[in-house]
Amino acid sequence: MTVEPSAEAGTYTLHQYPEKLVVASLAPGADVPEWAESASLFAIIATASETTIVCAGRSVPKKVKQHGPFTAFAVAGELDFALTGVLHGLLGPLAEAGISVFTVSTYPTDWILVPTERAEVAAEEWRRRGHTVAIAPLVKPPKK
Repeated sequence: MTVEPSAEAGTYTLHQYPEKLVVASLAPGADVPEWAESASLFAIIATASETTIVCAGRSVPKKVKQHGPFTAFAVAGELDFALTGVLHGLLGPLAEAGISVFTVSTYPTDWILVPTERAEVAAEEWRRRGHTVAIAPLVKPPKK
């Protein structure tokens, strides 16, 4: 399902994931460590000066520089690349409520990570503005 520009002033369904995530910082050019895994969102962002991993917090060693836990929300469906203002519309209410975020965009959609202790407040802020927040559907990983 592709999410197209709508006349409804950009209201979206967000899926809330139960897994607690962390954002970890590694050295530039670091290999992906064995402990880095996740059932909901797993992301590696590498630049010439640093490597960031978003993953489940359950296995990350305490000595690794990290921040979290975060709860992930993803915009349901596949966003059309021509859409504008998606994150603006979703992040504005959180900024007004003083909720910090960490965002990641994947090919089909946008992910918004909020501190777990503020996840329900974030969901309520979105609902107040006409968005729908639902528990993420279970997705079975493909068989290898």
